[in-house]
Amino acid sequence: MAFSQLFVLSLFASFLLMQTPGDAATCSDCFTRSRAAYYPNSDEKGTETGRCGFGTFGATINGGDVAAASDLYRDGVGCGACYQVRCTNSNYCSDKGTTVVVTDHGSSDQTDFIMSRRAFSRIAQTTDAAASLLALGVVDIEYRRVPCSYPGKNITIKIDENSNYPHYLAFIIWHQQGKKDITAVQLCETQNFVCKLLDRSYGAVWTTNSPPRGPLSIRMLFSNDEEETWLIPVNNIPEDWKPGNTYDSGVQVNL
Repeated sequence: MAFSQLFVLSLFASFLLMQTPGDAATCSDCFTRSRAAYYPNSDEKGTETGRCGFGTFGATINGGDVAAASDLYRDGVGCGACYQVRCTNSNYCSDKGTTVVVTDHGSSDQTDFIMSRRAFSRIAQTTDAAASLLALGVVDIEYRRVPCSYPGKNITIKIDENSNYPHYLAFIIWHQQGKKDITAVQLCETQNFVCKLLDRSYGAVWTTNSPPRGPLSIRMLFSNDEEETWLIPVNNIPEDWKPGNTYDSGVQVNL
């Protein structure tokens, strides 16, 4: 074989070797190795006091298969994100594991997740294996982000109980499907279309002082590493919104 051909093949092989680590690092469907614990003093489901601000919804969402996240919390941006979590001990763990929703912030013993007892038990093969995992307390896992799914549900706006009509408005966004994050929210007047960028108070709680009067339209920015998309719900927040009420946005995403 001619020297020039060998040189080209050598360059091609080097290119493949250079590309492979980069491809692996950006693979959105690849698993990441870590550790997980569970809330030892909780009931089977999640907590109503999580840092995402979901309240009672955070204890019951996804059947109670929820978790506190450490770095994946991302100052609240990660609230509501879904992850497939499976432990790696073949003696106890199932191949599929379970899907958890991030509803809180926390870490323990170099973990990425602190799961509800229910979710932690569901990564096991059997009931006996689940008891063994619970006895261990902390296990090696691998996880990846997966789309959230809430069949039959639209994105829902929950007015926080600390809101004070009409002077202060705070709300939480529930039932967001897909794999994107909500990274910005605007509140718009429906008559003159003037919009106001809201503050992320903490977790998934969006707030504003002196909210506009009248029916209110929300614009949500859905983002990932590749693109950003603004979504405008079909339904508005009514003019006489009340703390504690929930409002159906009329839309859902599968992004």
